[in-house]
Amino acid sequence: MIHGLKAREFDRLSREALGDDIQRGAIGKATDLIRGRRGAAVARLPEWEELRERARAVKAHTLARLDHYLLQFVERAEAAGVVVHWASDATDATEIITGLVAEAGERPIVKAKSMVTEEIGLNHALEARGLRPVETDLGEWIQQLAGEPPSHIIVPAIHKTQAQIARLFAEQLGSAEDASAEELTAIARRILRQEFADAAIGISGVNFAVAETGSFLLLENEGNIRLTTSLPRLHLAVMGIEKLVPRLSDLEVFLRLLPRSGTGQHLTSYQSIFTGPAPGRGAAPRRGRGGGPGGAPPPARRHRRRALVGDELRRSSLQCIRCGACLNVCPVYRQIGGHAYGWVYPGPIGAVLTPQLAGIHEAKALPLASSLGGACEEGCPVKIALPEVLRDLGREAGEAQGEAPGGEGFGCGRWAWFMRTPRRYRWALRLARLGFPLGKRLGPFRRWAEQRELPRPAARSFRDQWKERSR
Repeated sequence: MIHGLKAREFDRLSREALGDDIQRGAIGKATDLIRGRRGAAVARLPEWEELRERARAVKAHTLARLDHYLLQFVERAEAAGVVVHWASDATDATEIITGLVAEAGERPIVKAKSMVTEEIGLNHALEARGLRPVETDLGEWIQQLAGEPPSHIIVPAIHKTQAQIARLFAEQLGSAEDASAEELTAIARRILRQEFADAAIGISGVNFAVAETGSFLLLENEGNIRLTTSLPRLHLAVMGIEKLVPRLSDLEVFLRLLPRSGTGQHLTSYQSIFTGPAPGRGAAPRRGRGGGPGGAPPPARRHRRRALVGDELRRSSLQCIRCGACLNVCPVYRQIGGHAYGWVYPGPIGAVLTPQLAGIHEAKALPLASSLGGACEEGCPVKIALPEVLRDLGREAGEAQGEAPGGEGFGCGRWAWFMRTPRRYRWALRLARLGFPLGKRLGPFRRWAEQRELPRPAARSFRDQWKERSR
C-alpha cells in the first residue's frame, strides 16, 4: 500500500471540501492571483506557443529514448563524482535514503520541497527510524507543522488563510494568535536559520537533469534550497526518471516556461546547476538493490514510470514539469482543493498520474473528476493531452467496475440509445420537458444534481423554431 494514499475516498473527501467555504475562498483567491500574473507574463512573450511546442518535442523525444539518456546521464554524473542509486519503487528508494542517512551517522536533516519525496513517503520513512527531517520551504514547513501533505504542487499551503497559519504557529510555536504576515515570516526565518546551521544532511528534489553533462538543476524563490544543498556535509538529490532532458541547451526553453506557468514570474529567484560534488565534499557510499548490471536501470516490470513509457498516449503524463498551471485553471480543483484527491498529486495532473502510479483500482474516481473543458491542456506549458488521457483512464475505470460510479454509466447508455435516430432524439426532448421537475430528483440524475444545476430543457426545440421561421 502506498503511504498516504486515500484516492479511494475521493467521494467523501470532495464532499467535505465542498462544505469548507474558508478553504474554497482561500484557493479561489490564490489561484485567481496566480492566473492573473501568468496571463500577464505570457502576454509579454510573443513566442509562447513556439516555446510550448519545443518543450513538448524535447520531452517526447527524451521519453521515447529514455534508456539511452538515463545511461548517458549516469555515466556523466558518475564521471563528475556523483554516486547514483537506482530505486525500482518507493520501498527501494526510502530504504536506500534511510540507509545512507544512518551510515552517515549525522543529523539533523533539512529538506527542500520535493514532490517525488512526498510520493515515496520519505518523511514518514525517516520518522519511523527516529530521524526528524525539517521541511525548509515555507509552505511545506507550514504543512509539516499542521501534519498535512501539500495541497498544491507549487503553493503547498494554498488552502490556508493568514489567520489559520497564525493560529497554527500559536499552537505549535507559542507565538501570538494575531501575528501579522511579517511577524510570521520572521518567526519562520529565525527557526529555519538555526536548522540550517545545525544540519548535517540536506535532501532535495530535482527540477531537471541533463544527460549530456550529468548535471541537475534546482529552481526556487526562497533561497532555502541553496542552503539545504550547500551547508550540510551530505546532499541527497531524489529524482524521477522523467526529469531528464538531453542537452544543457534544452534548459533554456524550460527556464522560460516553468516560472511563467508556475507563479507568473519571468525567472525564478535562484537557479542552481550541480555537476558533481563541491570541492572538499565527499560522495555518499554506493547502496541499493534496484540497479542492474553495468549501471543499467532497474527492471521495467517493477517501475511504474518505466511501464508508462510503452504507452504513447499515457507516457505524455511524464512530460509534466510540476508547474501547477493545470490546477489553477481546473474548476474541480478550485472547488475541492488538493487533499480531496487523496494523494500527492492533485488537480488534472493528479487525476492522470495517481491512477497510473498507484493503480486504477486505487483511484477509479479521479479520471471522472473533470469537466473535460480543456483548460488544463491549454494551460499546460508542455502540451500534455490531459483531457484525452483522462478519457482513456475513465474508460479503464469504467471497465474496472462494470460502469462509471453514481449511475452515470446507466444514464449514458440510455442517452446513447436515444441519440441513435432523430425520432428517438425528439422523443427524448419531449420526455425531458415533461419530466424535468421530477427527473432531477430520481435515478442517476439525483446524485448528479446535488452539486450541480441541471439545465432546464428549452420550451421549444431549435428544429421547431427553425421550421416556423422558414415558412
